[in-house]
Amino acid sequence: MDINEKKKITAELKERFKKSTLVILTDYKGLNVQSMNALRRKLRDASAEYRVAKNSLFARASEGNDVTLIKDRFTGPSAVALSYDDPVAPAKVLTDFIKENKKFEIKVGVLNGKVVDVAGIKALSLLPSREVMLAQVLSAMNAVPTSLVTALSDVPRRMVNVLQAIKDQKEAQDC
Repeated sequence: MDINEKKKITAELKERFKKSTLVILTDYKGLNVQSMNALRRKLRDASAEYRVAKNSLFARASEGNDVTLIKDRFTGPSAVALSYDDPVAPAKVLTDFIKENKKFEIKVGVLNGKVVDVAGIKALSLLPSREVMLAQVLSAMNAVPTSLVTALSDVPRRMVNVLQAIKDQKEAQDC
């Protein structure tokens, strides 16, 4: 690989690191081509991507962005999973992939400028997806006004019931 190609790859990685909300560094040793392709396909379906490059290129590309926090972890066979929108989906894909491929390993991650260890990535994978969380928030937001309207409409109804009871009681006394 010549110097121009290395510069091109480094610039491309640097741009992707800047755009990403989540970067997960993995160790892919022991995986065959079919497993790597399957992992890439699963990550692509989760709106993420998986990049393999030399550690020196990762280190150069990490300078000037949040990924520089894990620069010292670029050792051994390294690859990164990048997510631009939903950080939960790639974490789920990678933790599920580990169950099938024992040699595959998550090293560390960076989520919105903060270093996340393996336990943090596993905890992230247990969260519901972005769409499910949005649906839950909308449901809660919808429930509050509905409950308020129900409570407010209950007050006049009870008042009418009390007045009706008083009326019935007075009519019974008059007879």
